[in-house]
This record gives sequence, structure tokens and C-alpha cells, in this order.
Amino acid sequence: MGSVRREREPGTPPRSLVALAATALVACTGYALWLLPAQARPDWSATPVAHVPEPGVTASSAVALRTSEPATTEPATTVPAVTRTGGPSGYVVFVDAVREPEFDLAEAARRTGTGWYTIGHLAAGPDGCTPRWGGITEQGGNPVANGIGSLRAGGGDAGLAFGGPSGRELSATCADMDRLLAAYRRVLGSFAPAVIDFEVRDSSDATATGRRAVAISLLQREAAASGRVLGVTFTLPASESGLSAADSAMLRTTRAAGVDIRAVNLLVPFQPGASGNLRRLAVVARAVHAQLPYALGVDGRPGWQRMGLVPVLAASQDLGAGQARRLAAFRERTGLAWVSVRGARPRDEVGRILDSAAS
Repeated sequence: MGSVRREREPGTPPRSLVALAATALVACTGYALWLLPAQARPDWSATPVAHVPEPGVTASSAVALRTSEPATTEPATTVPAVTRTGGPSGYVVFVDAVREPEFDLAEAARRTGTGWYTIGHLAAGPDGCTPRWGGITEQGGNPVANGIGSLRAGGGDAGLAFGGPSGRELSATCADMDRLLAAYRRVLGSFAPAVIDFEVRDSSDATATGRRAVAISLLQREAAASGRVLGVTFTLPASESGLSAADSAMLRTTRAAGVDIRAVNLLVPFQPGASGNLRRLAVVARAVHAQLPYALGVDGRPGWQRMGLVPVLAASQDLGAGQARRLAAFRERTGLAWVSVRGARPRDEVGRILDSAAS
């Protein structure tokens, strides 16, 4: 008996062709799934900020935040004091705690991705031996400084600056060494900074310079005995001829007293709207670099690694994105310790560019 053959409806493909297509679809789907990663990873990493050339200094665990939003799948990382190094690298945000008492360190770190801050300035109070913010506000009464714990919980860190334009540095006013050391120790005990900065205006005062050098040397030895590193920096004005003779001699005297000076921050005012600001900044840096064999006993690339450039802006637009890229490239090329900004605060975009060189 002959078999009955069913006729296909018009527009319907043969069964063999349908089976072949289905087989191909299954095979392609399986291959595509095999190519995919086993687990999606959030775009978040806690990257250590570590660029400390001196021998004997441990690697940094001070963390630079790299995204504008906090991670939702990983807990915040606390930066333990015992593993932090003697200073930051890349880009350091300066916060005037007296003029910007509402500045939120942790929020700024989350928003900008920059993890290192310097908070200033602690100056001598009315009695000459008590540190106060701007010489006025009690040590524990400033909300910016009190936010350091939250900053560290998010992976950042902050150093403290003594002296500055709003008062005199403690060593210049407190003649009693015991009281001076007690004042510094109170600050270190309260905030546990990885680095302390001294913006001094009294380098020609041999008594203040000697007193400060002895005190800092003792504080660094005490920190080392406790298994910690206390970084020390100085912030000084610089011109196209370099540091003043008094400032250069002050650094030499301080180093001779046994102080390990991590870096010298060079304050260089920008002229509003001037096209030669970056060129002048480079000239200043090279002039100071030539002085460092005398002032700090270093030369060549190690000398660059002991310098920080600090443009002082009259307005935020004085440092644009294009200039920031050139400045970051100069930092990378020479090996500068870091770049910071004083005066007007630059736009967040500029800060990200300056910080990206340390990524």
C-alpha cells in the first residue's frame, strides 16, 4: 500500500530545515553563555596610595577612592594607623578647616574619588602653648577635623597642618619644651595623623627653628618606637629663584637635628588669567630642586620625590582641565611627591585629572 504524502502549506519550511535551525540556535546560545564571565564584578577597587621612596618605610594602606559612589557589595575599609606610611602621593586636597567648617571629608572623597587630604591650620592659642584651629577654635571643636574618622572608614586619610596664615606656629610661641611636646602629643593622640605639615613664617628665628626641630625629632622617634611612621613635611613659599635663604637653612638645621623630612610643599601663587603660570611653576620647581642637595641632602630623582607643588589660585578657573593634564604629566615625568592646591578650590574635574596620575 503506498504511503500518503501530506502536502506543505505555502510559506512553511521543510521539517529538516527547521530541525537544523533549532540545533544551530542551541549551539550558539551555549557558546555565548560560555564566553560570559562567571560573576559580574562592580567597578570598585580599594587601591593603596603608595609612593614613598625612602628605605625602611612600609607600603601604604591609605586608600584612594576611585569611584564617585560608595560600593554596595563591599564593606568600607578602615585604614589602620599602624600600616599607614609617612605621607600621600598623587593629589592632596587642602581643606581650610577655619574658613570651611562645614566641609565633609567623607562626602568629598566619595564624590571626587580623591582619598588624601590635609587639614589646616593648627596655630598657637592665646597662651602660646595650646593648639587651636586658626588660633581660636578649641582643638576638638572643629567639625572638619572631627570627620577624619568617617574619611578613614571610607578608605581615605588626612594629615594636619600647623602654623599657616592665621596664627603663629606653636614652636615660635611656646618656650617651655615640656608644654610644647605635650601640645603636639595631644594633637597626635586625638587625630593620629600619618603626616604633619608645618607652614612656618619664622625661619629666620633660630630659637624657634631649633626648638621645633628638637620637638619633631623626638615625636618621630616616639612614633617609631610604637611601630608607626610619622611623616613630616614643610610648606614654604617659593619663587623663580627658589626658596629663601632662611627657609633653605631652616630645612638643613631641622634635618641635622635628626628629623626625616618627607617633602617640601612649594607655595606658588598663580596670576589670574596669565598664560605662563605653568611655565613659572616648572621654573620654580627646578630652582628648588637645585637647592635640595644643601637643604635636604638629596639630588636627582630622589630630590624630585621630596617636593610637592602647590599652586595658589585666586579663582577656580585659574587651573583648567588642560592645565591640570599638563601638571599631572609633569608630576609623573619628574617623580614629584604630589600636587596640591591652595586658595580657591578647583573644579572636581580638575581634581580627578590631578589624582588620576596616581592611579
